[in-house]
Amino acid sequence: MIRRFGEPPSKDRTYTRRPGAYALLPLDGKLLLTCQYDPDPDVQLPGGGIDPGESPIPALHREVMEETGWKIACPRHFGTFRRFVYMPEYDLWAEKVCQVFVAQPLIKVGAPAEAGHEALWMGAQDAARSLLNPGDRYFAARLSELL
Repeated sequence: MIRRFGEPPSKDRTYTRRPGAYALLPLDGKLLLTCQYDPDPDVQLPGGGIDPGESPIPALHREVMEETGWKIACPRHFGTFRRFVYMPEYDLWAEKVCQVFVAQPLIKVGAPAEAGHEALWMGAQDAARSLLNPGDRYFAARLSELL
């Protein structure tokens, strides 16, 4: 059974399943995160949707690069959660199935390629308190206990 965070699904709404891959990127006691500024500032784990025909690991590499400008190495699965949310950018109610990986940030290649994103470093415990998504917070807190 996959742990659910956030609101329970509404029985009168249809949800589209949206798989995604997200990264916990620790380095020297800090985590590499992304802040998405549109429509409002939102500190998040880097990651996002897995495109049709794409596997989770290539999606993870692509999404981290797009949202942070960093290359990563050695991703390993850390956990999975789901949440039921409205995605305004797609005008879609979604069941997001979020695979969380721990990976090593290797090198900053450039600025985030995705508009409205900024890479930021935050102490692991601060990150666990600052992430807005409760699933992200849960896995960041679990990782901070191991660091």
